[in-house]
Amino acid sequence: MIYVFKTSVKTKNQVKKLEPHINTILPNEKWNFDVEDCDKILRIDSEENIALKIIDLLRNQKFCCEELDEEIKETI
Repeated sequence: MIYVFKTSVKTKNQVKKLEPHINTILPNEKWNFDVEDCDKILRIDSEENIALKIIDLLRNQKFCCEELDEEIKETI
């Protein structure tokens, strides 16, 4: 399943700082940030429900993060 999150991660340097944290909780999952998108999108391909883990992780790292609704995901 593809999870899509709106975040406040704005730069590639911020993504690099988050990378080890994300890889720790999602060691076998594919993920990427689109910092060029107005919503600073984070996409994760995962079989397990990881939404709360990711939201907590980013908030603990002082970033905003919210999962987008299905209707919004279809437009991205």
